[in-house]
Amino acid sequence: MFTLPSILLLSGSLRTDSSNEAVLRTAQALASPQVRTVMYDGLAALPHFNPDDDADPLPVPVAALRAAIAEATAILICTPEYAGTLPGSFKNLLDWTVGGTEICDKPVAFVNAAAPGRGEGAAATLRTVLGYTGADIVESACTRIPVERRTIGTDGLITDPTAREQLGKVLGLLAEFPAPATKPDEA
Repeated sequence: MFTLPSILLLSGSLRTDSSNEAVLRTAQALASPQVRTVMYDGLAALPHFNPDDDADPLPVPVAALRAAIAEATAILICTPEYAGTLPGSFKNLLDWTVGGTEICDKPVAFVNAAAPGRGEGAAATLRTVLGYTGADIVESACTRIPVERRTIGTDGLITDPTAREQLGKVLGLLAEFPAPATKPDEA
């Protein structure tokens, strides 16, 4: 049985109506019928990372996060930069993925929605942390798509045709990227 590629959309922002959320909502709206997208909305519910709690049974929000990652064939991230790095809440989400194996070898890409010259600290930190998780960064799908407030419509979607085209390409690259091989113990 053939299953559609599934791309998990992870926003690093808790802010209502953030441009990062607009990027991911637009990606979701642009996804072809041959790709399923799932917006993760549990960032605010995650407990502070504590290695003592990274054991079975996992806290319910953490188990839900890891299940969402496990079910996805690829992940698309869009996160703001705060004080030169990732926002604490998003770094917390990533910390919860280090102890699991769900993200290991999974195709991951990220979009930097910041204005030119900004957001590089978050991108660098994201790249470092994803390295620790074993994620397979799809370099060809990682891009900068600066989003100005005026290009976000009342529906929360990006209206700029160039940005929309770039997002479509990112989704296509992630959907086409080969899924990790099934490990013998998972067959």
